[in-house]
Amino acid sequence: MTMGIAERQWSVKAPADESKSAQLATELGIDRVLADLLVQRGVETFEQARSFFRPRLEDLHDPFLMKDMDKAVERLHKAITEGEQILVYGDYDVDGTTAVAQLYSFIKIFTGKVKFYIPDRYDEGYGLSYKALDWAGDNGVDLVITLDCGIKAIDKVEYARTKGIEVIICDHHLPEDELPKAVAVLDPKREDCHYPFDDLCGCGVGFKLVQAYVQRYNLDPELLAPLLDLQVVSIASDLVSMTGENRILAHFGLKRLNENPRKGLLAMINLSKLEPGHIGIDDIVFKIGPRINAAGRMESGRLAVELLTAADDRTAIRIGEEINDSNNERKSIDREITQEALDMVKDGRALETENVTIVFNPTWNKGVVGIVASRLVEAYYKPTVVLTKSNGFITGSARSVQGFDLYASIESCADLLENFGGHMYAAGLTMKEENLKEFCGRMNTFVAGNITREELTPVVEIDAKLDFSQITPKFTRILKQFQPFGPGNNNPVFLTEDVYDAGNGRKVGAGGVHLKLDLMQESHPYRQIAAIGFNMADYYSYIKDGNPIDVCYSIVENFYRGSSTVQLRLKDIRERDELI
Repeated sequence: MTMGIAERQWSVKAPADESKSAQLATELGIDRVLADLLVQRGVETFEQARSFFRPRLEDLHDPFLMKDMDKAVERLHKAITEGEQILVYGDYDVDGTTAVAQLYSFIKIFTGKVKFYIPDRYDEGYGLSYKALDWAGDNGVDLVITLDCGIKAIDKVEYARTKGIEVIICDHHLPEDELPKAVAVLDPKREDCHYPFDDLCGCGVGFKLVQAYVQRYNLDPELLAPLLDLQVVSIASDLVSMTGENRILAHFGLKRLNENPRKGLLAMINLSKLEPGHIGIDDIVFKIGPRINAAGRMESGRLAVELLTAADDRTAIRIGEEINDSNNERKSIDREITQEALDMVKDGRALETENVTIVFNPTWNKGVVGIVASRLVEAYYKPTVVLTKSNGFITGSARSVQGFDLYASIESCADLLENFGGHMYAAGLTMKEENLKEFCGRMNTFVAGNITREELTPVVEIDAKLDFSQITPKFTRILKQFQPFGPGNNNPVFLTEDVYDAGNGRKVGAGGVHLKLDLMQESHPYRQIAAIGFNMADYYSYIKDGNPIDVCYSIVENFYRGSSTVQLRLKDIRERDELI
């Protein structure tokens, strides 16, 4: 089956159970549309609604329900009380660096004998490295705690043992059949682990270890509070589900981030030109997270941990500015490589474009290939692999489309790969150059045999139809309480039909690629609502001529110079004459 670029389809979700929705609307005194949204999210009773709208830290699960937690806590306590040298080790992305900053700063309260280590993306690659273990051996380390990695490090854990080093693993990635023979392996995705919530990020698994330590040794629970801002940055950036424990941690993490952030995050907030006190999940995903990530992509992930553990403003600002410069450089390289990759596909120079997009250039920066893969998915809507060369191997990142298990397709080529890791929608891989041709052929064949036409069609999921007259202050106030938004609890998408611009529509942004509108509905011509459509300037002429459109959008709060306004963030536009 050969696929081309598909038009985005609009899919309106089936209405919620009418009786449940009507009862909930009455009990809560809210708009029926909002009650529908709650029932769609599994919130069906007054009590469930109270838990949803009023998250409580007391509702976090007992950390000792996680397999091996007792062993991990006891081994960490032994290291602290007996003065052993501890090394906190984590991946170089946001999840890894926040997790390392979190555990390192917690352990430091009790002992000075703790160091941290972030592997070099280019020299050591992902996961626990032999180089790090050699360093640990040379520096008298007794215990290594891995965060956001380690679940596949069977040989590395054995190597550590030969050096007299014990290992605790805190990971959230899918394990293989055999687990490393570590002192403790904390991973809610272990088959023999019955922890009630298995979608924690790496930083979240580290938090459970800290929570368990506080609980076991009757320490002040307030020791956990300063870690919550790191939790929300990791949860938002790692795109784990915004349900269960993640939603509770993110809720209180946002509160901390807005009211009393650590010095390093405050530096990032200021450098991102965000308004303190009004920071939401999108600000983390699009502004704060990419800056922290840039340290590991362009320089060293160590910088990110130094930022997140900075004890004074001067240090935080100095490191923050260095990371911000790295982010600007990353954006420039990202734009350049994305354009080269797009040109490759257009000119027929890609290695594969039939059922999967695969591009390779040995000179590309390894740190941005994941971002470039995401851009190619946006452009061509197919599973995508972007490859470069590093340390004599071909290495790269892969990204998927909604519903397709990319990890399974890469796993089917395991015999061709030196190593690989990831999950359904994002993965990394390394191979010898002689295996490249067969890898491309097998990926193409696997995708063709396993992907469906529906998975290759980008879909805008619409939660409900809405008239502009329903967007009242009370409606937006209650909708705001649905936050924090993320996978599993996305910002609802609404459809409003037959709207037009009031006459102030204009192109905005660098190169005029975005669209700013003041929308009115034909049936309610006296209500204007501001709207922004990113990368939608192609519709400008049609809309400027006064033609009607249908829009799907999320409702967001826009803060500018101290004032707050309601704004529609457009997801897609449809010209009305297309429907006639």
